Amino acid sequence: MIGALRTPEQQIVTVFGGSGFLGRYVVSLLAKRGYRVLVPTRQPNLTNFLPMGKVGQVHPIQANIRHPDSIRNAVMRADHVINLTGILQESGRQTFEAVHAEAPRLIAEAAGKAVSFIHVSALGADAGSESAYARSKAAGEANLLKVRPDAVILRPSVLFGPGDNTFNRFASLARMLPVLPLPGADTRFQPVYAGNVAEAIVRAVDGTVKPGIYELGGPEIRTLGQMMEFVCEVTERKRAIVPVPNAVARFQGTVMGALDKLTLGLLPDEIVTTHDQAILLETDNVVSEAAIAEGRTLEGIGVTPTTIEAIVPSYLVRFRKTGQFDLKRNAAATTPDLLAPRSGDESSDFRPERASGPAAVEPPSAVRNTH
Repeated sequence: MIGALRTPEQQIVTVFGGSGFLGRYVVSLLAKRGYRVLVPTRQPNLTNFLPMGKVGQVHPIQANIRHPDSIRNAVMRADHVINLTGILQESGRQTFEAVHAEAPRLIAEAAGKAVSFIHVSALGADAGSESAYARSKAAGEANLLKVRPDAVILRPSVLFGPGDNTFNRFASLARMLPVLPLPGADTRFQPVYAGNVAEAIVRAVDGTVKPGIYELGGPEIRTLGQMMEFVCEVTERKRAIVPVPNAVARFQGTVMGALDKLTLGLLPDEIVTTHDQAILLETDNVVSEAAIAEGRTLEGIGVTPTTIEAIVPSYLVRFRKTGQFDLKRNAAATTPDLLAPRSGDESSDFRPERASGPAAVEPPSAVRNTH
C-alpha cells in the first residue's frame, strides 16, 4: 500500500550492486521516477560516475555484504531493497558462496521492514548443476525465499548494452586474434538488453510485478557462434571461428584459471575463461516454456524486449579498424552546393522536395521564373 500513500520522492530504495553494469541502468531509472536512492558500496569515493539525478537524490554509502552491521545500516531506512550483487569469477574473499548464496539472506534479514525485495539471480540457476556459479545462484534464491517468500526474483540471460562484458569482450578478441577459438559455440543464449531488465526491476519497485521467479530473455535466440559472427560483421573483421570441444574447454579453463591466479589477475580479462565458466557454456541459457506459458517473462511484466541489432552496433563501431570515423565511408558522395554548377541541379545535394511538413517547397524545376 505504500505506493498509494506516498510518492516516489518520499520513498528510499537501497540498491546493492548499484555501481555495477546493470546497477547504473537501475539507478538511472529510479532517479527518473523520482525515488531517493542509496547505493551501498565498498568504496563510495569511486562512484562519481553514478547517474546523480537531482541534488542529493542518489547517495553512495559505505557497506560490505560480508559484514552484517554495514548491511543493517544500509537498509535501516529503506522502503524497497534491490540486490544486484554478483561475480563471474571468485577472487579472494569474494566467493560464490559469500556473494551469491549468503548475501541475499543477510540482506533480506536486515531489511525486514522493507515493503518490497527484488533480487536479480541468473538464468540457469540450478542446485544440481556441475557449475559452482549456477549452484550458488540457486542457493541464494532458496535462502532468500526462506526469509522473504514475497520477493521478486528475476533471472536474466546474457546482458547486453554499452559497457557490457559479452559483446565488448567478443569484439576485443576479434581485434586481437586472427583465429577465434570458441567454447560452447553451439550453446543457445537469449541476450537481453540491460535497459529492459532495469525497467522490469523498477516496475517491481512500483508494485506492478507480483512476487515470483521471472525469466528474462531478449526477442531472439542465438548460439554463441552466431553471436560471435554478428560481432565480426558489425566490426567488419573477417575471422575464423573454431569451435572448442567441451573436454578441451574444461582443460583450457583449468589452465587459464591457474595462470590467472599465479599472475595475481594480470592476464587480460578477454582471454581468461575459467573451468567453471567452461561448464556453464555447455548448457543452453534460454527462457523456459513454463515461464512463457505462465507469463513470467519480460512480456508478461509488460516490457517489450529490444533486439541486439538496435543497440549493439552503436557501441561496437569503435572496434572497427578506423573506429567511428569508418562511418564516413557510408556517406553519399555528393558535391557541396558551394562547388556545384547550380544550386539544386543533379550534381548538388540540395533537395528541398524531399522535405516534409509546412516548410516543404516545390522542386526547383517546377518553380516559375518570374524575372
